[in-house]
Amino acid sequence: MLNRLASLFRRRPPPPAFDVPLAPAAPFYAVGDIHGRADLLAALLERIGQDRKERDRQEAPLIFLGDYVDRGPDSAGVLERLHQSQRAAPGQVTCLKGNHEKMLLEFIDDPVSRGGRWLRNGGVRTLASFDISISERAGADDLMEASSAFQAALPQGMESWLRALPLRWQSGNICCVHAAMDPEIAPQQQDERVLLWGHPEFFARARGDGLWVVHGHTIVPLPEQAGGRIALDTGAYRSGRLSGAALAPGECRFL
Repeated sequence: MLNRLASLFRRRPPPPAFDVPLAPAAPFYAVGDIHGRADLLAALLERIGQDRKERDRQEAPLIFLGDYVDRGPDSAGVLERLHQSQRAAPGQVTCLKGNHEKMLLEFIDDPVSRGGRWLRNGGVRTLASFDISISERAGADDLMEASSAFQAALPQGMESWLRALPLRWQSGNICCVHAAMDPEIAPQQQDERVLLWGHPEFFARARGDGLWVVHGHTIVPLPEQAGGRIALDTGAYRSGRLSGAALAPGECRFL
């Protein structure tokens, strides 16, 4: 797996030229893919809290880029903390939908036809965090039983919250999404699949409208800012490194 990822890193084209300054309407923070690492989430939120206090940015929005579940050990804890945080400060905390949240909902809606893909991509560990045991190769009856048990185990309001997660968030010339954007299409016209799963030209071509794209989904060894993109998925579930960014006019600091 590591060799395959290293090969992907080597094949990625160099970042295209892009010299537009960062110009959000106001400072904000963004957090990359968490994937069940509730421990790292707690540590990063503490770090962000300190940064807010030091820079007098207590009201700065906090944007999570999706993929809260799967692969790590405590997806239940991550979902509970994010759900409560957004309910407590709905105007300040925004949680975007990632492709793993999409697969989770497909497991609830159509476990027999769609559930297997989620289980193979970390769903088994998410279910385990809700005390539901199942094999990746489970049959139809077990899939249906686990789906019903999972839906019942979700805290009140959480399923509706997951279904309503937005696909993008924008401030000034910075757009936050989970995976990618088609560089030729305006933000409001992007296809859901592109926003959740990626686009073949995303890393090869810069946008022509001056928009920066903050994203997760594609694992990078360290957070990076290049070619009109800011990448924040540092593979927290296996690297032990959850990354975020503090963004302000002309400023991008990685936390």
